[in-house]
Amino acid sequence: MQLQKAMKPEICSKLLKMKHTYNIGGMTCNGCRSTVEKALNSIEGIEASVALDPPVATISMIRHTPLQQMQKTLSEVGKYSISLPSMIKEENETATTTQKKSCCSSTDSEKEKIIKKATVIPGVYACPMLCEGDKIYDKARDCPVCGMPLVNEAQLFVAEILYTCPMHPEIIKDAAGSCPICGMDLVPIDPTVSEENKVYKDLLFKMKIAAAFTVPVFAIAMMEMMISNPLANIMSVRYWNWVQLVLAFPVVFYACWMFFVRAWTSIVTWNLNMFTLIGIGTGVAFLFSLAGMFFPQIFPEEFKTETGTVLLYFEATTVILTLVLLGQLMEAKAHSQTSSAIKELLKLAPTEAILVVNGKDQVVSIHDIKKGDLLRVKPGDKIPVDGKITDGESTIDESMITGEPIPVDKKAGDAVSSGTINGNKSFVMIAEKVGSETLLSQIVQMVNNASRSKAPIQKLADSIAKYFVPVVVIVSVITFFIWAKFGPEPALVYGFINAIAVLIIACPCALGLATPMSVMVGVGKGAQSGVLIKNAEALENLNKINVLITDKTGTITEGKPSVEKVFSSQNDENGLLQNIASLNQYSEHPLAQAVVNFAKAKNISLIDVSDFEAVTGMGVTGTVANKKVGVGNKKLMAEIGASIAVEIDDKIIAEQKLGKTVSYIAVDNVVVGFVAITDAIKATSKMAISELIRQGVEVIMITGDNENTAKAVAAELNLSSYMAGSLPEDKLLEIKRLQALGKVVAMAGDGINDAPALAQADIGIAMGTGTDVAIESAKITLVKGDLQGIVKAKNLSHAVMRNIRQNLFFAFFYNVLGVPVAAGVLYPFFGILLSPMIAALAMSFSSVSVIVNALRLRSLKL
Repeated sequence: MQLQKAMKPEICSKLLKMKHTYNIGGMTCNGCRSTVEKALNSIEGIEASVALDPPVATISMIRHTPLQQMQKTLSEVGKYSISLPSMIKEENETATTTQKKSCCSSTDSEKEKIIKKATVIPGVYACPMLCEGDKIYDKARDCPVCGMPLVNEAQLFVAEILYTCPMHPEIIKDAAGSCPICGMDLVPIDPTVSEENKVYKDLLFKMKIAAAFTVPVFAIAMMEMMISNPLANIMSVRYWNWVQLVLAFPVVFYACWMFFVRAWTSIVTWNLNMFTLIGIGTGVAFLFSLAGMFFPQIFPEEFKTETGTVLLYFEATTVILTLVLLGQLMEAKAHSQTSSAIKELLKLAPTEAILVVNGKDQVVSIHDIKKGDLLRVKPGDKIPVDGKITDGESTIDESMITGEPIPVDKKAGDAVSSGTINGNKSFVMIAEKVGSETLLSQIVQMVNNASRSKAPIQKLADSIAKYFVPVVVIVSVITFFIWAKFGPEPALVYGFINAIAVLIIACPCALGLATPMSVMVGVGKGAQSGVLIKNAEALENLNKINVLITDKTGTITEGKPSVEKVFSSQNDENGLLQNIASLNQYSEHPLAQAVVNFAKAKNISLIDVSDFEAVTGMGVTGTVANKKVGVGNKKLMAEIGASIAVEIDDKIIAEQKLGKTVSYIAVDNVVVGFVAITDAIKATSKMAISELIRQGVEVIMITGDNENTAKAVAAELNLSSYMAGSLPEDKLLEIKRLQALGKVVAMAGDGINDAPALAQADIGIAMGTGTDVAIESAKITLVKGDLQGIVKAKNLSHAVMRNIRQNLFFAFFYNVLGVPVAAGVLYPFFGILLSPMIAALAMSFSSVSVIVNALRLRSLKL
């Protein structure tokens, strides 16, 4: 209560009541929605509202409720799932009562509590080795399967900013302004350190502690091996052993204690992993040394030195643990670099925007923007949300999303995306998509999901890793007994050291990290280049495609059709245009919109229409001015029984052979004219198709357009195969036919009618300029929306798969070679034995090497 009194009511309300949005899976009807809503509301401290379309739950909570608790509750009432959305957004409810803008003064400790409360972001943690698939946690911990620390997943979350006065830190506001005491401008309170930095700094601190105590332990042990040990002049070896024990304690029981905790957890849960081997190896060495110090009489003479003391392995224990810690430190640093691409995208998210209210500008938080708000974007500013320009024009730098370096000219009516950068002019835009709906949010979510998914090639590594640790333990035991029986004197010592070396050198992590690291970096690289990949399986399969099926309009062509001419056999072009434009105003097809725009440009008014009907794959019909009007292809004319004069048909065929799309116009079941529409072929289409053909991919164009137009476009693009006059189901049937022949088929499309074919194809590729349904059905989305993106995606797939194979080869080669060498197979021939400390160094660098190799993908040129 004291904390609440120190704060103004608005902020107290925000801290006490949070609102989150979650995705809900498994709902199929309103009954499911009611069941889920009732189950969530049964959890104490939660108020939930569930929607079926889209399937999301908006949950208000007094305190943070773990995701696992909500999932458990839903599992009890049915096969429902709950997951974090693309943007973890805390929309804090505000009190309606008007209060003063400044917080009341508070103590430093209270202020610290306020800051922490207002800036804490719920964590999203996942295993870098994907041991549990896409399972995530809301707290930092170790993976229950492999023991590795969970990594914090990058989230597009703009924390609410609190402001304070540089001179009067007791002043805290939730909006920019001036200090009520001294008048100085308030400044944002510094954000908290990222989770990755926290993990790295924690490991770095422990590394310094471990190194500081390990170096003297190692030095003492090395001195004892010298013929004339200078330390013996100070005190006897027995006392130096006690010094080693004291110095080893901080290393074992503080800096590296987490390794033993992970090892114990792995044994209890029987999820044996790298830490099982490290824990057993170093634990045995440490316990052996303790026993040697306190009970030397139980050891045979082979284990004793000339002075009668037992050979101790405190230096081996501390050095091995410190080297493993060094490897973990390097991995933590490398992990942060693997997600650098997504972090760069996150940096694009602005925190503030300029809201235009009654002609006046005011700075607001990004959280306060609602659909329909007018926003002013000044030169050099980041565009805050997705929307359209309503007033003004400018050039927009979209390179961070599309990968294209050339700025794009934008004018009134053009769409703009969140995170892109305005040029040197100011404009006003209307907000259309906010929060998790923005393109930037969707990109971040897609990259996160893809990074957590498993590629099919990883199944091999997973199968081997399952039996890896038990086999290594067995090999270690066999190594000890073979050396003890057949090795040179002191045979037991040789057996003991080599058995530990076998445990330490084996690295299942190198196998586990081989695939996910390459996938994570590759997916991020794709996002930077405008290629969004839904999952790792799509990334792998894209490298195997040998057939690409593509639509024409919006995929090969610009998708911005324009009317070239309207022909009327009755010499009444304007009257005919009025009829077809009035009819087409109710259609969402790009060709229909082109007709409407053409009529508006000619200042032709639109009139009422009745009995409107859109016939899929054919056109539209309706009653205009008491006349039955139909606009569409020849199939529609046959469907409605319209007669076609030979003269008109000849004119239409002539236009089609020029590559134009021509729609027949029928009035009262008689074709009285046509409308010719052009849609320019994208400049990149021919280049992209040529490159795909060069790579051995057969490109097939399937279009609903007529034979003549399709033939003209195919000839210009040097396509050997095309299908004209196709309905949406024809694309689906053709894909199934090709798949039955053993072809790996990719499908590129952008419309709602492409969704079934995109879902059926081995790889569905959606143009980012297309519909949401098409993008949802596809496995790969091209933000810019041209075929050159497919070439980029295929090149990326090839590079990632090559990188994965390199990683897997290195991991297999390292373990297949390292374990036998550590066991001592080279000793009979070359007299070579591997020290456990060298084995620890090799093991630590093996997994780091895999990550470093994956990082090379960041420099890939697509």
